[in-house]
Amino acid sequence: MGAPSVEDALARARASFRALAGLPPALESRLAAHCRVVKVPPGTRLFDERSPCGAFPLVIEGRVKVAKLSPTGREIVLYRVGPGQSCLLTSSCLLSRRDYSATGTAEVETTLVAIPRDVFDELMAGAPAFREYVHALFADRIGELMLLVEEVAFRRLDQRLAAHLLAHGPHVAARHQDIATELGSVREIVSRLLSDFEDRGLVSLGRGRIEVVERGGLEALAAGR
Repeated sequence: MGAPSVEDALARARASFRALAGLPPALESRLAAHCRVVKVPPGTRLFDERSPCGAFPLVIEGRVKVAKLSPTGREIVLYRVGPGQSCLLTSSCLLSRRDYSATGTAEVETTLVAIPRDVFDELMAGAPAFREYVHALFADRIGELMLLVEEVAFRRLDQRLAAHLLAHGPHVAARHQDIATELGSVREIVSRLLSDFEDRGLVSLGRGRIEVVERGGLEALAAGR
């Protein structure tokens, strides 16, 4: 199926984003006339590092991964944007008039409403509920990013790997590379740690899967005991 009509997409957006409810008529008309509905398949790159930012996305279906890439190709996931959410990085780029500093990729089929920069500016100036939503977005996402920085900087990788398996187990369907990307590491190190976990009886490894065998042991490892 193709993308929904603008009317249908805006109706779904209003149901998910209360900040769009009760807009002044002039802003409502501007939004309906100029927003775009974008529907993309899995794997679509929605924005790249150093690309210009021209619209504010409201995700109504699907999931977008926002990640930072190193010059060597390593990737660390900053956060994900799901239905009823929007992108902190995009709002920052729009407000500061700067290009993107990370990448955004649709992990599954994704539908979003794209609000052009000029309409975004008008909403920020003339719609208090929308402005408050954007400010709250900063508060929420900054908290998540601070936790990520703390994890990467101060917690050992084996602890973070154990916590990841506990959060996604007991049956983890993922490649070692996928887990390494989530943890901001490389596949070789993650594979070595998983082999060590298996030797210690904590997990059982298979092709494209990891079974949690000894949850108590992983919990102790994740807690640094």
